[in-house]
Amino acid sequence: MNHTYKVLSSDIELFAAALSQVRVYVVQPLGEDLIDIVDYGGVVEKITPESVKINGNYFIRNQFEFRVDVKKDSAGM
Repeated sequence: MNHTYKVLSSDIELFAAALSQVRVYVVQPLGEDLIDIVDYGGVVEKITPESVKINGNYFIRNQFEFRVDVKKDSAGM
């Protein structure tokens, strides 16, 4: 089974993740194909235009990526 991820960048994607209580992990892009996983995940607790709160920590939206794992099945989803 292949695993991939989806980057949550819009308000609606972050709100949907919060409502569905999925595990969101936080990544800091470091450059070409390099990342640093800052937080291995938790439920989105609060969303503002500037930040997202996960596991009691605030992350600045324009400095980090918020990702969810997506399992690929035979339908491609």
